[in-house]
Amino acid sequence: MISWIQRSFQHHFRAIFGVLLVVTIISFIFTIGASPGIGRAGPKAYSQFFFGHDLSRQGVSDQISGDAALSVQLQAGFAALYNIDSTQLQEYAMERTAAIGLADQIKLPTPTREDLKSHIQGLRAFAGEDGQFDASRYTAFRDSIKSNPRVTESDIARVMGDDVRASHLRHLLVGPGYVLPTEVRSQLVRTDSTWTLDIASVDFAAFKPEIPVAEDALVRFFDANGFRYAVPPSVGVDCVGFPASAYLSQVTIAPAEVRAFYDENPARFPKAADKKAEAAKPANADADFAAVQSQVEAALKNQKALRLAAKAAADFTVVLFEQKLKPGTAALSDFLAKAKVTVKPIAPFHRDSVPADLGWPAAVSDQALQLSPEHPISDALSTPTGSVVLFWREALPTYQPKLAQVRDRVVADFKEDARINRFVELSRSFRSQIETRVKAGDSFDKAAAAAGEAAGFKVAVKAYPAFLRRQAPKDIEPAVLNTLERLESGGISEMIRSGDQGLVVRARERKIPDLSEANPQFAATRAQLGQLESSLNEGAVLGEIVARELKKSAPAAAN
Repeated sequence: MISWIQRSFQHHFRAIFGVLLVVTIISFIFTIGASPGIGRAGPKAYSQFFFGHDLSRQGVSDQISGDAALSVQLQAGFAALYNIDSTQLQEYAMERTAAIGLADQIKLPTPTREDLKSHIQGLRAFAGEDGQFDASRYTAFRDSIKSNPRVTESDIARVMGDDVRASHLRHLLVGPGYVLPTEVRSQLVRTDSTWTLDIASVDFAAFKPEIPVAEDALVRFFDANGFRYAVPPSVGVDCVGFPASAYLSQVTIAPAEVRAFYDENPARFPKAADKKAEAAKPANADADFAAVQSQVEAALKNQKALRLAAKAAADFTVVLFEQKLKPGTAALSDFLAKAKVTVKPIAPFHRDSVPADLGWPAAVSDQALQLSPEHPISDALSTPTGSVVLFWREALPTYQPKLAQVRDRVVADFKEDARINRFVELSRSFRSQIETRVKAGDSFDKAAAAAGEAAGFKVAVKAYPAFLRRQAPKDIEPAVLNTLERLESGGISEMIRSGDQGLVVRARERKIPDLSEANPQFAATRAQLGQLESSLNEGAVLGEIVARELKKSAPAAAN
């Protein structure tokens, strides 16, 4: 059942969009009501029945969704609800309701106590660290319900009982999944073949060939890739700063404040000490404070100065607003001169070129970039050293620089693209030379070393003893496993890129497992594939049932 929830959420979204559309239409109709026309005017309501539930009634959909949410939490674990979105939950809620409704129609019996006991013991919510049923977790859950005003024991019993009946109904709908023997054999070949591999890895990061830069080639590269160097829209601003250092002289602190500040933030003030000497001493908060008291006083003074700077900046913006002052006007210039504040012009910048020496956090840069003639003055903005107020000065549109202006970047990109292309070309000959040398009788590591030397590659070879793909070594790259299906014994793969490595895989030996039905793994694999097939069929069948049931009572199209 749990696996069905997971797979169904991943594979079947189409039906739920239809469900949501219909429910939204119905809700819209009920909200607006009917318009007056010929005959008696009055509201005209439509009902949307779904297996005995009128979805148009207030609270019905909430009840269905709430039961589904509780069902997910019980079956997949209490954290499972955080891993699915509302659309997935709604789809599961509708299919669960349909399964319960069909169970009622064919009169499936109420679960027995043994049925419920078996169901509870299989729930993920009550599984211990070993994955088995943990009675203490179940007991703790029952105790927690007693103090929960929103969920009662009867709610839990009802949801569990409905889940058991829905599970029985699902099995009746699709039965056991049927798979062909050829499908089982294909899966066994994929998962139970025994592989013995040699892997030659090439360090792509260390591949640094000499790349000549011809001027005509550079110009063609720039013409074809000019979009990389287009400069985004930029803004130039003027900045009025309120540094905290200017307000330190106004700060007074009492000794009690300093100690209280330390007690609230002891981790901020670790004292350097001899670990061996301190190990034998008992903890002494007074001594610890005394060792860092000067640091605490300085930090507290700076914090208060930052607050004074923020207040001064905020008061400054209030005056600007009240007097309706605008950048570029004589009135603002006169005001700034009388206020004796320093205005610092900031050269135009865009999101990726904020000057690092400004020390602005992202929030300040974002506000600067949002300034415009219509919104020319920022709020008071906090920085690590105080506060600032920004004035819009100019905006520069996107422009395409000349090659000479971005030449260093273009040269670097030209060389990197050429390096990648060279690597790709050499990797083909690298693989071909390995194959040729191995066929001539060389060992794989000797062939890889020779081919690497010819290509200018730094090569490392690693041999892996026999393993099953489903029990692959932990250090083997996933990209290697993905290429195994295309290799036979003695085969050599094309080079695979994985991060900063290029990998060439040789299947030194591949042993196909016993594919007869006498192999115990044959029956186990058939059961696994059958369960997967059954789960997919369940979702498809119930999704179709949901869509048909909703269509029965959907409102007719207006004439």
